[in-house]
Amino acid sequence: MADNKSDQSLFTSSGAFWRKLGQKLGGGSPRSRAELLEVLKEARDGGVVDADALAMFVGALETSEIQVRDIMVPRAQMVVVRADWPLGKIVQVVTESGHSRFPVVSDSKDQVVGILLAKDLLKITASIPARNSELFDLNRYLRPNAFVPESKRVNMLLKDFRGSRNHMAIVVDEYGGVAGLVTIEDVLEQIVGPIADEYDESEGARILKQDERRYQVHGLTTIPEFNRYFSADFSDAEFDTVGGLVIHRFGHMPRRGESVKLGRFTFNVQRADSRRVHLLQVTLADT
Repeated sequence: MADNKSDQSLFTSSGAFWRKLGQKLGGGSPRSRAELLEVLKEARDGGVVDADALAMFVGALETSEIQVRDIMVPRAQMVVVRADWPLGKIVQVVTESGHSRFPVVSDSKDQVVGILLAKDLLKITASIPARNSELFDLNRYLRPNAFVPESKRVNMLLKDFRGSRNHMAIVVDEYGGVAGLVTIEDVLEQIVGPIADEYDESEGARILKQDERRYQVHGLTTIPEFNRYFSADFSDAEFDTVGGLVIHRFGHMPRRGESVKLGRFTFNVQRADSRRVHLLQVTLADT
């Protein structure tokens, strides 16, 4: 009986909201984005949608205002494969990075000749005994590039991704040089929030070693945990987490690609939103 009353109450609340929405929109479409957001917030307050749904609505609306340059992986942070590398080195880079797609370059990052999918390496390594480079022709496995200007709106980029079925695009600046890369995951994260995968949270680890000098560090890593791992001495008197420490040093909410140096550590923001830093790349200074 209680369940029936609860359902009836929800139905009544929802019905009242939709009647109010009809009254608001009776004169036509919302006159501004602010008015639309007000209606959506009332829907959340009335229990018609939850907070996560509202956040996705807002994220979807914001994609029409955000440019590709705001979400791309900067050129300096791109993990690429050289066209002249032997198969063994390519496999090593792909395995250590944990990515699924890689720009293949010739002489520099401005000369992208194609895209290599990590899954294609399974075909390569299965067909070439002992990774014999003499039998290896990378060109056979390259996918075509997709290029987008850094000024392109993110909502239009998502439309392009859906139409072309590409999951990665090379971002170029006004002079035709490579400014970075962007993936469909970068776009979706603007709508649904950060997407964690098995590489981000390998066995729950907050600190993942990439090579001898570079590490991926989760923003919620506590200061004591960071200090123990790196034999550092950052104070936790004001901030509990590495993300909080980095935001304080920036003096503003940093965007993806921004870097700041603290002692012997350089912190590069890999993932962040309007509320907190989710993932950092930490590079140790040469000793």
